[in-house]
Amino acid sequence: MTSVIRAGSKIRRLIKKINMKIKKNDNVIIIAGKDKGKTGSVSRVFPKKDLVIITGMNLKKKHQRPRKSGEKGQIIDKAMPVHVSNVMVVDPDTKKPVRIAKKLIDGRFVRVSRKSGKEV
Repeated sequence: MTSVIRAGSKIRRLIKKINMKIKKNDNVIIIAGKDKGKTGSVSRVFPKKDLVIITGMNLKKKHQRPRKSGEKGQIIDKAMPVHVSNVMVVDPDTKKPVRIAKKLIDGRFVRVSRKSGKEV
């Protein structure tokens, strides 16, 4: 009986509820790290790992090998993921970071700003 309970709790731990308030194409501001204070648009979201990629932020140098013969290798800047806790959505009116809430409007849930109450 105990082994069944232990197996059930193990499965429960493995299944993570994915609830990210930041979506693709959101305008966000970085609140921690080397790019603190910079704003950008979210280009990709990894909900299972709680990471987002913001265009032009958290750039790292990548050494790329030549693909064809006779071509030269190059060093390119690549946007690396940032943890979702280090970014906040920017309010379109005030251009300041705000927290997000869900509100039921016309039978569907809409993301709204907690400060102004306006739709994001």
